[in-house]
Formats: sequence, structure tokens, C-alpha cells
Amino acid sequence: MHVIALLFALSGLLIRPVVAAPTPPSTYTTVRVDTREQRLELFLYDGHGQPFHRFDHLAASLAAHGLSLRFAMNAGMFEPDFSPVGLFVADGHELKPLNLADGKGNFYLKPNGVFFIDGDGPRVVESSHYPRVAHDVRLATQSGPLLLEHGAIHPGFDPGSSSRRIRNGVGVDGAFVWFVISDTPVTFHEFARYFRDVLHCTDALYLDGNLSSLYDLARSRDDEREPLGPIIGVVETRQSSAR
Repeated sequence: MHVIALLFALSGLLIRPVVAAPTPPSTYTTVRVDTREQRLELFLYDGHGQPFHRFDHLAASLAAHGLSLRFAMNAGMFEPDFSPVGLFVADGHELKPLNLADGKGNFYLKPNGVFFIDGDGPRVVESSHYPRVAHDVRLATQSGPLLLEHGAIHPGFDPGSSSRRIRNGVGVDGAFVWFVISDTPVTFHEFARYFRDVLHCTDALYLDGNLSSLYDLARSRDDEREPLGPIIGVVETRQSSAR
């Protein structure tokens, strides 16, 4: 009898469900840009036609022209030769056209979108809507997937997903642009919720994953994870940056 009781006790231990450790809270680094007072620019190639690849290379190039790089972030996905996968407009000049093709990878996880600045200010829109809503565009970068569209989280994001990565993205709230990079690996759904619930953005765009990098002069931060393609940043004259 004692042996039978022991077997029952052991079997109870064996079938006891394993409780997973809770996921620690995600943290983020955010930079808010007021486009009424700060000038955002897109960059890709230096004066020799080569990709900048790194923030310090870009900062040195700007410094040679009396300019200061105050903030920068990788600005979208790129091909093996570092050219943009989708639309890229810098200083009013279109380097790469809008890409509405289907394909594999995060860029093609429809709906994807475009972050751009025109005469009406900054916006994030679904890619197929861009041609009819954008006018006199000064800068634009296409990426994917959209994190938020009119306050709705991308329908393809799974709240229970276990796929966690360092991620970065951009959201818009009126004249303000929020650039965000996760400090810890997060899911797409968690990342989108941060833009919606914490920053109160209605539209936001994913920029990239594990190579996500941030340059922030105020924080003395200069990430060097991987060679970068498109870069977006706030540029000031060196006189104004010294104030």
C-alpha cells in the first residue's frame, strides 16, 4: 500500500504543469523631434558615392560643412548593396521609387508604409495611399510593416508571439515625430502597443530589427551594430547646436 501511494504521489509531481517565468517589462529609448523647429534629413551616400554605413562617418562629413548631427537612426530596409528596398526621397530628390511588389520578409508584410514630410508636415501612410496624399515631398522612406494605421495595430501581429528582437520605428503625432528603439527584445505587437498606448500615436512604421541603431548627442550614444543603409537625422548648424 505504501508503494502504491508513493507512485501516485510521484505521478502527481510528474504531471504538474511547468509555469514559465514572466517576461520582464520592455523598456525603450525615445527621441521626440518637433518638425516646426528641428530639421530632419535623410542620408545614404557620402561625397564619393559610398554609403555612410556609420553615424560617426556621417557626423564627420556634416562637421566638415559646419553642421552638427544631433540625432540619427537607421531609416529603413536596404538591399545587399545598401540601396533602399523601397521609396527614398532626400532633399526633394527621389533616389528610389515606391515599391508595391509582393515578397518575403518584414518589408513585404502588408500593409507596409511610408514616413514622409511634405508641406503639410510629417505623416505615416499605407504605401498604396502615398501617391495621392503626398505633395512637394521633402523626404520619404518606405519600410514595413506598418505598426499602426489610424490607431489600429497591424492585423498580422500575434499578441502571443515569442519572436523577440531589438526593434526601431517612427510614429507621428501632429508636428511631432517619435523615434523609438527598444532597449530589450520585443515582439511586433508589444512595439506597436508602445506607440499607441504610451506615445499616443495613431500611425507608426517599423524601420528595422536587430541592426537597429541610435545616435543621440545629448545622451552621448553612438551605436555601432552593423553597417547601415539609409539614415535619418536631425541636423543643425554648429553655431545653433552650441547654444
